[in-house]
Amino acid sequence: MKSLVFHGPRDIRYESVADPILSNARSAIVKISKCGICGSDLHPYHVGSSSTGYCIGHEAVGEVVEVGVEVKKFKTGDRVIVAGSVSCGECEPCRNNLPMICRSYPTCRVFGQGMHGLGGGQAEAIEVPVADYNLHSTRGASDALGILLSDNLSTGWTCAKNAKVQPGSSVAVIGLGAVGLSGIVSAQALGADRVFAIDLLEDRLDAASALGAIPINATNALDEIRAATDGQGVDSILDAVGIAKTAELDALAVKRGGHVCIVGLPEAASVPFPLLTGIARNVTFTLTACSIQAALPELFDALESGKLKADAIERMVTHDIALSDGAAAYALFDARRDGVKKVLLTP
Repeated sequence: MKSLVFHGPRDIRYESVADPILSNARSAIVKISKCGICGSDLHPYHVGSSSTGYCIGHEAVGEVVEVGVEVKKFKTGDRVIVAGSVSCGECEPCRNNLPMICRSYPTCRVFGQGMHGLGGGQAEAIEVPVADYNLHSTRGASDALGILLSDNLSTGWTCAKNAKVQPGSSVAVIGLGAVGLSGIVSAQALGADRVFAIDLLEDRLDAASALGAIPINATNALDEIRAATDGQGVDSILDAVGIAKTAELDALAVKRGGHVCIVGLPEAASVPFPLLTGIARNVTFTLTACSIQAALPELFDALESGKLKADAIERMVTHDIALSDGAAAYALFDARRDGVKKVLLTP
Protein backbone atom coordinates (compact mmCIF):
# COMPACT_ATOMS: atom_id res chain seq x y z
CA MET A 1 0.00 0.00 0.00
CA LYS A 2 0.97 3.68 -0.14
CA SER A 3 1.62 5.89 2.86
CA LEU A 4 3.42 9.03 3.98
CA VAL A 5 6.76 8.08 5.48
CA PHE A 6 8.79 10.28 7.81
CA HIS A 7 12.48 10.44 6.85
CA GLY A 8 13.60 13.36 8.98
CA PRO A 9 12.95 17.08 9.42
CA ARG A 10 10.88 18.44 6.52
CA ASP A 11 11.27 15.15 4.68
CA ILE A 12 7.89 13.46 4.14
CA ARG A 13 7.72 10.97 1.26
CA TYR A 14 4.84 9.17 -0.43
CA GLU A 15 6.07 5.58 -0.61
CA SER A 16 5.03 1.96 -0.87
CA VAL A 17 5.05 0.08 2.44
CA ALA A 18 3.91 -3.36 3.53
CA ASP A 19 0.16 -3.87 3.84
CA PRO A 20 -1.04 -4.09 7.45
CA ILE A 21 -1.97 -7.55 8.68
CA LEU A 22 -3.88 -8.80 11.70
CA SER A 23 -1.28 -9.35 14.40
CA ASN A 24 -3.74 -10.89 16.86
CA ALA A 25 -7.35 -11.94 17.24
CA ARG A 26 -8.46 -8.62 18.77
CA SER A 27 -7.22 -6.38 15.94
CA ALA A 28 -8.98 -4.99 12.89
CA ILE A 29 -7.80 -3.62 9.55
CA VAL A 30 -9.33 -0.32 8.44
CA LYS A 31 -9.21 0.95 4.86
CA ILE A 32 -8.72 4.69 5.32
CA SER A 33 -11.00 7.10 3.47
CA LYS A 34 -9.64 10.29 5.06
CA CYS A 35 -6.72 11.09 7.30
CA GLY A 36 -5.55 14.34 8.82
CA ILE A 37 -2.43 16.30 9.66
CA CYS A 38 -2.32 17.29 13.32
CA GLY A 39 -0.32 20.19 14.72
CA SER A 40 1.68 17.68 16.74
CA ASP A 41 2.81 16.06 13.47
CA LEU A 42 4.79 19.24 12.87
CA HIS A 43 7.05 18.57 15.86
CA PRO A 44 9.02 15.73 14.23
CA TYR A 45 8.67 17.63 10.95
CA HIS A 46 10.58 20.51 12.57
CA VAL A 47 13.07 18.85 14.88
CA GLY A 48 13.18 15.17 13.94
CA SER A 49 12.59 12.17 16.17
CA SER A 50 14.49 9.21 17.56
CA SER A 51 13.74 7.13 14.49
CA THR A 52 12.87 7.52 10.81
CA GLY A 53 11.33 5.44 8.06
CA TYR A 54 7.91 5.07 9.65
CA CYS A 55 4.41 5.96 8.49
CA ILE A 56 3.34 9.15 10.23
CA GLY A 57 -0.07 10.39 11.40
CA HIS A 58 -2.71 9.50 13.99
CA GLU A 59 -6.03 10.79 12.61
CA ALA A 60 -8.07 8.47 10.42
CA VAL A 61 -11.57 7.42 9.45
CA GLY A 62 -12.51 4.60 7.13
CA GLU A 63 -14.12 1.22 6.62
CA VAL A 64 -13.41 -2.02 8.45
CA VAL A 65 -12.16 -4.58 5.91
CA GLU A 66 -10.95 -7.37 8.21
CA VAL A 67 -11.47 -8.30 11.86
CA GLY A 68 -9.86 -10.76 14.23
CA VAL A 69 -11.96 -13.63 15.57
CA GLU A 70 -12.26 -12.02 19.01
CA VAL A 71 -13.57 -8.67 17.74
CA LYS A 72 -17.22 -8.43 18.82
CA LYS A 73 -18.39 -4.85 18.17
CA PHE A 74 -17.34 -4.39 14.54
CA LYS A 75 -17.65 -6.23 11.26
CA THR A 76 -16.44 -5.71 7.72
CA GLY A 77 -18.14 -2.77 6.05
CA ASP A 78 -18.58 -0.72 9.24
CA ARG A 79 -17.64 2.96 8.98
CA VAL A 80 -15.35 3.86 11.88
CA ILE A 81 -13.27 6.53 13.57
CA VAL A 82 -9.81 5.43 14.64
CA ALA A 83 -8.93 6.89 18.05
CA GLY A 84 -5.58 8.64 17.80
CA SER A 85 -3.98 6.49 20.49
CA VAL A 86 -4.23 2.88 21.63
CA SER A 87 -5.28 1.65 25.06
CA CYS A 88 -6.23 -1.75 26.44
CA GLY A 89 -9.74 -0.91 27.66
CA GLU A 90 -9.41 -3.24 30.62
CA CYS A 91 -7.03 -1.77 33.22
CA GLU A 92 -8.17 0.51 36.06
CA PRO A 93 -7.41 3.82 34.27
CA CYS A 94 -9.24 2.63 31.15
CA ARG A 95 -12.24 1.54 33.23
CA ASN A 96 -12.21 5.00 34.86
CA ASN A 97 -12.22 6.83 31.50
CA LEU A 98 -8.51 7.67 31.56
CA PRO A 99 -7.18 5.50 28.72
CA MET A 100 -4.33 7.90 27.96
CA ILE A 101 -2.65 6.61 31.14
CA CYS A 102 -3.45 2.98 30.33
CA ARG A 103 -1.36 0.68 32.53
CA SER A 104 -0.84 -1.85 29.77
CA TYR A 105 1.61 0.51 28.07
CA PRO A 106 4.53 2.27 29.83
CA THR A 107 4.13 5.30 27.54
CA CYS A 108 1.10 6.54 25.63
CA ARG A 109 0.73 4.61 22.41
CA VAL A 110 0.00 7.09 19.63
CA PHE A 111 -0.29 5.98 16.01
CA GLY A 112 2.36 7.26 13.62
CA GLN A 113 5.22 7.70 16.09
CA GLY A 114 7.49 4.91 14.86
CA MET A 115 6.52 2.58 17.71
CA HIS A 116 7.08 -1.08 17.00
CA GLY A 117 3.90 -2.73 15.79
CA LEU A 118 1.87 0.47 15.57
CA GLY A 119 1.47 2.01 12.13
CA GLY A 120 0.53 5.51 11.09
CA GLY A 121 -2.76 6.91 9.90
CA GLN A 122 -1.57 8.83 6.84
CA ALA A 123 -1.85 5.71 4.72
CA GLU A 124 -4.25 3.64 2.69
CA ALA A 125 -4.92 1.24 5.57
CA ILE A 126 -4.06 0.66 9.22
CA GLU A 127 -4.16 -2.13 11.78
CA VAL A 128 -5.99 -1.12 14.96
CA PRO A 129 -5.14 -3.14 18.09
CA VAL A 130 -7.89 -3.88 20.63
CA ALA A 131 -10.41 -2.85 17.97
CA ASP A 132 -13.45 -3.10 20.23
CA TYR A 133 -12.03 -0.31 22.39
CA ASN A 134 -10.00 1.80 19.95
CA LEU A 135 -12.47 1.95 17.07
CA HIS A 136 -15.72 3.91 17.23
CA SER A 137 -18.67 3.99 14.88
CA THR A 138 -18.99 7.20 12.90
CA ARG A 139 -22.73 7.17 13.69
CA GLY A 140 -23.25 8.67 10.27
CA ALA A 141 -20.79 11.53 10.78
CA SER A 142 -19.05 12.87 7.70
CA ASP A 143 -15.40 12.07 7.13
CA ALA A 144 -14.47 15.67 7.97
CA LEU A 145 -16.31 15.54 11.29
CA GLY A 146 -14.91 12.09 11.99
CA ILE A 147 -11.32 13.28 11.53
CA LEU A 148 -11.87 16.15 13.96
CA LEU A 149 -13.50 13.79 16.45
CA SER A 150 -10.51 11.44 16.21
CA ASP A 151 -8.25 13.96 17.99
CA ASN A 152 -8.66 17.75 17.69
CA LEU A 153 -12.28 18.07 18.82
CA SER A 154 -11.77 15.47 21.54
CA THR A 155 -8.74 17.41 22.77
CA GLY A 156 -10.56 20.76 22.74
CA TRP A 157 -13.48 19.21 24.63
CA THR A 158 -11.23 17.63 27.24
CA CYS A 159 -9.35 20.91 27.63
CA ALA A 160 -12.57 22.82 28.29
CA LYS A 161 -13.73 20.28 30.85
CA ASN A 162 -10.38 20.23 32.65
CA ALA A 163 -10.35 24.03 32.73
CA LYS A 164 -13.66 23.80 34.65
CA VAL A 165 -15.73 25.69 32.11
CA GLN A 166 -19.20 26.13 33.60
CA PRO A 167 -22.46 27.80 32.52
CA GLY A 168 -21.85 31.55 32.64
CA SER A 169 -18.05 31.23 32.57
CA SER A 170 -15.70 33.66 30.92
CA VAL A 171 -13.07 31.77 28.93
CA ALA A 172 -9.97 32.58 26.92
CA VAL A 173 -8.65 30.23 24.25
CA ILE A 174 -5.02 30.74 23.22
CA GLY A 175 -3.98 29.43 19.80
CA LEU A 176 -6.64 29.11 17.11
CA GLY A 177 -5.66 26.12 15.06
CA ALA A 178 -8.06 23.18 14.92
CA VAL A 179 -7.61 22.37 18.62
CA GLY A 180 -8.16 25.98 19.71
CA LEU A 181 -11.22 26.38 17.49
CA SER A 182 -12.49 23.10 18.91
CA GLY A 183 -11.92 24.53 22.37
CA ILE A 184 -14.13 27.50 21.49
CA VAL A 185 -17.10 25.38 20.41
CA SER A 186 -16.57 23.05 23.38
CA ALA A 187 -16.56 25.93 25.87
CA GLN A 188 -19.74 27.27 24.28
CA ALA A 189 -21.37 23.83 24.47
CA LEU A 190 -20.49 23.67 28.18
CA GLY A 191 -22.28 26.97 28.74
CA ALA A 192 -19.56 29.63 28.64
CA ASP A 193 -20.99 33.13 28.49
CA ARG A 194 -18.01 34.85 26.82
CA VAL A 195 -15.15 33.22 24.95
CA PHE A 196 -12.11 35.34 24.07
CA ALA A 197 -10.03 33.95 21.20
CA ILE A 198 -6.32 34.82 21.07
CA ASP A 199 -3.92 34.43 18.15
CA LEU A 200 -1.51 36.43 15.99
CA LEU A 201 -3.02 35.49 12.62
CA GLU A 202 -5.96 37.52 11.34
CA ASP A 203 -7.53 34.66 9.39
CA ARG A 204 -7.62 32.57 12.58
CA LEU A 205 -9.13 35.44 14.53
CA ASP A 206 -11.75 35.76 11.80
CA ALA A 207 -12.54 32.04 12.06
CA ALA A 208 -12.98 32.37 15.82
CA SER A 209 -15.22 35.40 15.38
CA ALA A 210 -17.40 33.41 12.97
CA LEU A 211 -17.90 30.88 15.78
CA GLY A 212 -19.13 33.62 18.10
CA ALA A 213 -15.91 34.21 20.03
CA ILE A 214 -14.41 37.62 20.81
CA PRO A 215 -11.17 37.92 18.80
CA ILE A 216 -8.08 39.41 20.46
CA ASN A 217 -4.70 39.86 18.83
CA ALA A 218 -2.07 38.17 20.96
CA THR A 219 0.16 41.25 21.00
CA ASN A 220 -2.23 42.99 23.40
CA ALA A 221 -4.10 40.06 24.91
CA LEU A 222 -3.45 40.62 28.62
CA ASP A 223 -4.52 44.25 28.60
CA GLU A 224 -7.65 43.53 26.57
CA ILE A 225 -8.74 40.62 28.75
CA ARG A 226 -8.23 42.61 31.93
CA ALA A 227 -10.15 45.55 30.47
CA ALA A 228 -13.01 43.28 29.48
CA THR A 229 -13.19 41.62 32.91
CA ASP A 230 -12.89 44.65 35.20
CA GLY A 231 -9.28 43.79 35.86
CA GLN A 232 -10.09 40.35 37.26
CA GLY A 233 -9.20 37.99 34.41
CA VAL A 234 -11.23 35.14 32.95
CA ASP A 235 -12.55 32.14 34.85
CA SER A 236 -10.83 29.61 32.60
CA ILE A 237 -8.07 29.48 30.00
CA LEU A 238 -7.62 26.84 27.32
CA ASP A 239 -4.00 26.92 26.11
CA ALA A 240 -3.61 25.19 22.75
CA VAL A 241 -0.05 26.45 22.22
CA GLY A 242 1.95 25.30 25.24
CA ILE A 243 5.06 27.48 25.19
CA ALA A 244 6.69 29.65 27.87
CA LYS A 245 5.08 32.84 26.57
CA THR A 246 1.56 31.43 26.66
CA ALA A 247 2.12 29.87 30.09
CA GLU A 248 2.99 33.33 31.39
CA LEU A 249 -0.15 34.75 29.81
CA ASP A 250 -2.16 31.89 31.32
CA ALA A 251 -0.99 32.77 34.82
CA LEU A 252 -1.73 36.49 34.45
CA ALA A 253 -4.91 36.53 32.34
CA VAL A 254 -6.88 34.03 34.42
CA LYS A 255 -8.57 35.31 37.55
CA ARG A 256 -7.17 34.54 40.98
CA GLY A 257 -8.33 31.06 41.84
CA GLY A 258 -9.05 30.36 38.18
CA HIS A 259 -8.36 27.28 36.10
CA VAL A 260 -5.99 26.73 33.19
CA CYS A 261 -5.68 23.64 31.03
CA ILE A 262 -2.69 23.32 28.71
CA VAL A 263 -3.00 20.86 25.83
CA GLY A 264 -0.58 22.54 23.40
CA LEU A 265 2.54 20.45 22.93
CA PRO A 266 5.93 22.22 23.05
CA GLU A 267 8.71 20.95 20.83
CA ALA A 268 11.19 21.20 23.71
CA ALA A 269 11.11 18.64 26.52
CA SER A 270 10.67 21.46 29.05
CA VAL A 271 9.87 25.16 28.99
CA PRO A 272 10.13 27.94 31.62
CA PHE A 273 6.99 28.03 33.74
CA PRO A 274 5.52 30.89 35.84
CA LEU A 275 5.41 28.87 39.04
CA LEU A 276 5.61 31.74 41.52
CA THR A 277 2.96 33.78 39.70
CA GLY A 278 0.64 30.79 39.59
CA ILE A 279 1.10 30.07 43.28
CA ALA A 280 0.64 33.71 44.29
CA ARG A 281 -2.61 33.89 42.33
CA ASN A 282 -3.87 30.42 43.39
CA VAL A 283 -4.19 29.29 39.79
CA THR A 284 -4.94 25.64 39.10
CA PHE A 285 -2.98 24.34 36.10
CA THR A 286 -3.89 21.07 34.41
CA LEU A 287 -1.60 19.54 31.80
CA THR A 288 -3.27 16.83 29.80
CA ALA A 289 -3.27 14.67 26.74
CA CYS A 290 -6.74 13.69 25.60
CA SER A 291 -8.30 10.32 26.36
CA ILE A 292 -10.11 10.16 23.04
CA GLN A 293 -11.98 6.94 23.78
CA ALA A 294 -13.59 8.61 26.80
CA ALA A 295 -14.36 11.89 25.03
CA LEU A 296 -16.11 10.44 21.97
CA PRO A 297 -19.35 9.31 23.64
CA GLU A 298 -19.72 12.73 25.29
CA LEU A 299 -19.08 14.50 21.99
CA PHE A 300 -21.66 12.44 20.14
CA ASP A 301 -24.16 13.22 22.90
CA ALA A 302 -23.39 16.95 22.52
CA LEU A 303 -23.80 16.69 18.74
CA GLU A 304 -27.09 14.84 19.02
CA SER A 305 -28.45 17.33 21.55
CA GLY A 306 -27.46 20.29 19.38
CA LYS A 307 -25.00 21.73 21.90
CA LEU A 308 -22.32 21.16 19.27
CA LYS A 309 -23.07 21.98 15.64
CA ALA A 310 -21.59 19.60 13.07
CA ASP A 311 -21.53 22.20 10.29
CA ALA A 312 -19.57 24.70 12.40
CA ILE A 313 -17.03 22.00 13.25
CA GLU A 314 -16.72 20.82 9.66
CA ARG A 315 -15.92 24.38 8.56
CA MET A 316 -12.65 24.10 10.47
CA VAL A 317 -11.45 21.95 7.57
CA THR A 318 -9.88 24.29 5.05
CA HIS A 319 -7.99 21.94 2.73
CA ASP A 320 -8.49 18.43 1.33
CA ILE A 321 -5.37 17.24 -0.50
CA ALA A 322 -4.43 13.94 -2.13
CA LEU A 323 -2.27 11.71 0.05
CA SER A 324 0.16 11.52 -2.85
CA ASP A 325 0.73 15.26 -2.41
CA GLY A 326 1.47 14.82 1.29
CA ALA A 327 4.85 16.55 1.19
CA ALA A 328 3.26 19.69 -0.25
CA ALA A 329 0.41 19.44 2.27
CA TYR A 330 2.90 19.42 5.15
CA ALA A 331 4.73 22.42 3.70
CA LEU A 332 1.46 24.33 3.35
CA PHE A 333 0.34 23.47 6.89
CA ASP A 334 3.73 24.37 8.34
CA ALA A 335 3.79 27.75 6.56
CA ARG A 336 0.19 28.51 7.67
CA ARG A 337 -0.52 29.77 4.17
CA ASP A 338 -3.85 30.28 2.43
CA GLY A 339 -5.89 30.44 5.64
CA VAL A 340 -5.04 26.85 6.51
CA LYS A 341 -6.57 25.48 9.71
CA LYS A 342 -7.22 21.78 9.21
CA VAL A 343 -5.81 19.68 6.38
CA LEU A 344 -7.40 16.41 5.32
CA LEU A 345 -5.61 13.91 3.13
CA THR A 346 -7.39 11.56 0.74
CA PRO A 347 -5.70 8.22 -0.08
